[in-house]
Amino acid sequence: MTKSGDSSVGAELSSPGAGAGAGAGAGAGAAVPTRSALRNDRPQPVRAEGGAASFHSMWKELLPVGRHSGSRGYRRFAWTGADADCRVWFREQAEARGLAYEVDRNGNQWAWLGDPAAGNAVVTGSHLDSVPDGGAFDGPLGVVSSFAALDELRGRGAEFTRPLAIVNFGDEEGARFGLACVGSRLTAGHLTVEQAHRLTDGDGVTLPRAMAAAGYDPDAIGPDPERLARIGAFVELHVEQGRALDLSGDRVGVASAIWPHGRWRFDFRGEANHAGTTRLVDRRDPMLSYAETVLAARREAELAGAVATFGKIAVEPNGVNAIPSLVRGWLDSRAADQATLDTVVGGIEKAAREYAEAHGIDLDVVRESFTPVVEFDHALRDELGRILGRDTGLTVPVLGTGAGHDAGILSGSIPTAMLFVRNPTGVSHSPAESAAEDDCVAGVRALADVLEGLACA
Repeated sequence: MTKSGDSSVGAELSSPGAGAGAGAGAGAGAAVPTRSALRNDRPQPVRAEGGAASFHSMWKELLPVGRHSGSRGYRRFAWTGADADCRVWFREQAEARGLAYEVDRNGNQWAWLGDPAAGNAVVTGSHLDSVPDGGAFDGPLGVVSSFAALDELRGRGAEFTRPLAIVNFGDEEGARFGLACVGSRLTAGHLTVEQAHRLTDGDGVTLPRAMAAAGYDPDAIGPDPERLARIGAFVELHVEQGRALDLSGDRVGVASAIWPHGRWRFDFRGEANHAGTTRLVDRRDPMLSYAETVLAARREAELAGAVATFGKIAVEPNGVNAIPSLVRGWLDSRAADQATLDTVVGGIEKAAREYAEAHGIDLDVVRESFTPVVEFDHALRDELGRILGRDTGLTVPVLGTGAGHDAGILSGSIPTAMLFVRNPTGVSHSPAESAAEDDCVAGVRALADVLEGLACA
């Protein structure tokens, strides 16, 4: 693999500025450019010059879509206008390349080269949705790089012996409905139709209603084993959400595993009262128990070498001069192994119950989602390392990650693997997320090499 100490960020690929938090309801975001406003004068993808040129062109075209003018972060939430604009962009890229375009029963978009029915297909891609005020690279880098890698291979005159597909999985981030990887979970059967139909956003809109409003049939969703049976391998390229590659001086790495992770909801229930007239000794204030639990989460994670984050909170009645009656906080926790994660979350819950009892607060804890440890397919992972190290003789870095991905969800159904592109700061889920253009191009070429090795052999 090519190594470089250059961690500078190409300005046209940056997402500068610090983002403020945002709600993830259907109406979140103002002054967000739409493709209808960009369509007439947007540059067309350049494909004759290979993957690097087409990557630059596509990236420039997609960059404004769903970007908030104030925070400079992205608000591409599932089944909203910004999501629709991204989906139009994906379809246009597919059709511009003569690929067969389709949307599956779960709203995932596919672009096919070759006959899907032939089976043993090589699939690449990622997602286009975002977290509230997220960065430009998480997800879109993988989708844009997939189209650019195909352009690179066509420029090389590659002859495909297996079908190839590029996919955009829907609602990967879970920013709107609170559950990550909805599109891939439904496809793999890890989310039932009944569970999906109960998902509701912060504005009270259900997933079926949101899908229907966006022009999709919510009654069609469900497991798709026939589609998965056509796939021989799925390789997802993603910006690294950490600094391992930056520290090692490598542009591109291969994923080994995804840490087990989950989301838990903590409901602290007390008694609403007047903030100015209620004595401290007479209060049943759930905010105190919640705040102490946040500190306990930090301590438990530090002791175990894990991570734990309370990143979302809802308060009732949510008045400046009112003691809360309810504080609802969502915990995200991840660890290198299941035993460690169980210890961390168990310690946090134990502390929360002690704090709740001390303040006369009722506490309910609900696990809303969980993903066990994912070991990527060893044979496919080793093949990626062999392909990428073939020309240089260098050992390709292999690294684990605490971030969840569609490749992880699908790993129990089909062979999956991941490529990571260097992130010079390690910042992710923020407008400050970044990658150097040279590193992105290196990622395109690495993905092209992998696809050539798998689909053109």
